[in-house]
Amino acid sequence: MDTRIAFTPDPTLYPFTSRWFESSVGPIHYIDEGEGRPLLLMHGNPDWSFLYHKMIPLLSPHFRCVAIDYPGFGLSAHPAGYSYLPSAHSKVITELVEFLDLQDSLMLGQDWGGPIGLDVASRSPERFTGLIIGNTFAWPADHPGQRIFSKITGLGFVQRQIMQRNLFVRRIMKALLQAPISDAAFAHYVETAPTPESRIGHAVFPAAITGEEAWLRDLEERIEANLPDRPMLFIVGMRDRILASKSFLKRWEEKWPDAHWVKLPDAGHFFQEDAPEDAAAAIIDAYAQAVQT
Repeated sequence: MDTRIAFTPDPTLYPFTSRWFESSVGPIHYIDEGEGRPLLLMHGNPDWSFLYHKMIPLLSPHFRCVAIDYPGFGLSAHPAGYSYLPSAHSKVITELVEFLDLQDSLMLGQDWGGPIGLDVASRSPERFTGLIIGNTFAWPADHPGQRIFSKITGLGFVQRQIMQRNLFVRRIMKALLQAPISDAAFAHYVETAPTPESRIGHAVFPAAITGEEAWLRDLEERIEANLPDRPMLFIVGMRDRILASKSFLKRWEEKWPDAHWVKLPDAGHFFQEDAPEDAAAAIIDAYAQAVQT
């Protein structure tokens, strides 16, 4: 049974070749654009690889851009019986990284793409020689805003709104975007989750903020053990009230005191949509030289 969504991206907005990987849980969609040092682009909730559609044309002359859709997101399969937890997504992405045999790689993680990508990198540190993090976390949720958000979105009524009315895309994501987005572009987020069954992942992620405490604690310890010497670039949309708060930025600074920071004053949580040119330029400035040496 094919459990993929019947959606064809607009080639003027998503001018990339779709590729498929037969993972342990079913067909996984990804794109592989450009040449050079691999750059693994990790999305969060409730989006998919389309999140990077403005950045990849800017990055692909310098990097091999690999962007994956997690199971249950974008164009990937929606496997029956799948947990949709971040730990499960990490295992699937590890399968793809090993299939492509990515070496000397960079990883960009935002939202849930941060902990999922760092989980992949910390379990295979020999494959990742640089990190890019923005508007994310990698430890058990202890910020009041995070915990409140997780509690509210985990309520039965809100979960039903996420599943039945596509609340996370139509209301939460739309509210967090700072830059104007065209109807055609936003449709790529709406129409890849057209049914309640296709929105299970949207509902699981917010509850996992507090529900996956043990996994996040283990992740934090593994990052500190396996990735402390990796060059780090932080790209932060500063209009994110929680993940760009002083306490969050201070915690990242303590983990990577020698990191390079790029703070985007007019961008919010989804800086890939809000400030793609500035974000891409920061990555090129920080890491493209390594391709030439």
